[in-house]
Amino acid sequence: QVQLVESGGGLVQAGGSLRLSCAASGRTVSTYAMGWFRQAPGKEREFVAGISFSGMSYYVDSVKGRFTISRDNAKNTVYLQMNSLKPEDTAVYCCAARETLGRPGNRVRDYDYWGQGTQVTVSS
Repeated sequence: QVQLVESGGGLVQAGGSLRLSCAASGRTVSTYAMGWFRQAPGKEREFVAGISFSGMSYYVDSVKGRFTISRDNAKNTVYLQMNSLKPEDTAVYCCAARETLGRPGNRVRDYDYWGQGTQVTVSS
């Protein structure tokens, strides 16, 4: 089993930055694909970014150029650097792990393990 714990969320003004962390425990996730999803009130969970075990990254169009996903396998941790935040980025952000050496995938059902999430609120 893999346990995932997110941190780093908070309240920030539009244009600001936050860095989310996702710490994994239970197993090393160095050979897992990892992803970040978000869910705003009244909306479905949405793929934000994913990273393969080899470091290839993928983003939803709305965050390209603003968000960066990265991983530190020595720390068993994945990060999401979020810059130029907008009010529409407000959501609960969750990280997820997928047991694959392939692409991370952009569907909820692609992933095997989930964290509880961290709230990100961007004020205008």
